Amino acid sequence: MAESLWEADAAVETASEEQPQQTPAEPASLAVSEDDFASLEERIHRAVELVKRERQARAEAEARSAELEARVTQAEAQVQAQLPVVEQLQNELNALRAEREQVRQRVERLLKQLDTLEL
Repeated sequence: MAESLWEADAAVETASEEQPQQTPAEPASLAVSEDDFASLEERIHRAVELVKRERQARAEAEARSAELEARVTQAEAQVQAQLPVVEQLQNELNALRAEREQVRQRVERLLKQLDTLEL
């Protein structure tokens, strides 16, 4: 048991030697010069300003994105509303083409008949 007490005392002494003793009057080891502190303060200020600008830019981008999404939705709705009109016009165009082809064929027949009469 005496050996264990002696080892415990040695461990306490070793631990106290490893850690420097500070008196209450000594300043903490984190002492920073005034210039270093001002530099750090400036860097923090610039970082805060950068974050503010980035947040503002993000908000603006999100607003633009929302506006564009609304415009796309509106355009899609307009296209969907015009689909029946487009289909109707396509049908009319096809009918007119078919009618034109019929008229062309009739005119060709009439011209052939006129050619046969002249001979």
